[in-house]
Amino acid sequence: MKTNTSATRASNRYAALIEKIFFDLYKRGLTSLEFEREELKRAATTLKIQLPENLGDVIYSMRFRTQMPASVLKTQAAGSEWIIELAGRSKYRFRLVKKNRIVPNPALATIKIPDSTPEIIAAYALDDEQALLAKVRYNRLLDVFLGITTSSLQNHLRTTVRSIGQIEIDELYVGIDKFGAHYAIPVQAKGGSDQISVVQTRQDMAWCQGKFPHLRCRPISVQFLASDRIAIFELTVEDDEVRVVEERHYKLVPAGELDRTEISTYR
Repeated sequence: MKTNTSATRASNRYAALIEKIFFDLYKRGLTSLEFEREELKRAATTLKIQLPENLGDVIYSMRFRTQMPASVLKTQAAGSEWIIELAGRSKYRFRLVKKNRIVPNPALATIKIPDSTPEIIAAYALDDEQALLAKVRYNRLLDVFLGITTSSLQNHLRTTVRSIGQIEIDELYVGIDKFGAHYAIPVQAKGGSDQISVVQTRQDMAWCQGKFPHLRCRPISVQFLASDRIAIFELTVEDDEVRVVEERHYKLVPAGELDRTEISTYR
């Protein structure tokens, strides 16, 4: 596990690399800047920065964990922000888009669910994301949230999307409702300081539309609020923006902690 000091050092290195690549391409008025992974090596040589073994971690960190460098943020128009998109195999794109943040609503009520997570799973989960996906799966939270029957088809699905390149879906479910309609349900899981990614949502939807055009795609994001509290969002794209269709917060508790009064209130 990274210490806070080493994590900060890595973050500073990554920011310097991204800043170098951005300003090598940027001209005032541009809203889209494409670059290839090889640019990371050239930037590192110029700046005399030691690259990590996993070059993709530089891009992943800037897409999901940390803010863009301050100098890059200063070029943003009011109400807009730079994001990094996949643009093909080992290709990426800085794109200026309307600012769009999906964060849990702190005023939303919490629904208690009896915790069915096997204790051995809780004991050996290797990271927040893995623990979160396991809790969602063992407690059938997607069934509860969506009101349909779902089954996990594959997790950490690495695949490709035309014009985007390689993506990874944290977990893919398929579902069926009482009318017999079928659904493809890509799930992104965020734990710790990771942010829910509108870019990842777009990628997941694009893959579902290409792979399962006959299924309704219902993209889901799940996020830890605490070790026993989980926020679930159903998302969609409207007017070229990712929007929240529905949000619920669940707390996993021992069955003995369920209160009949609360259950009656849920009804």
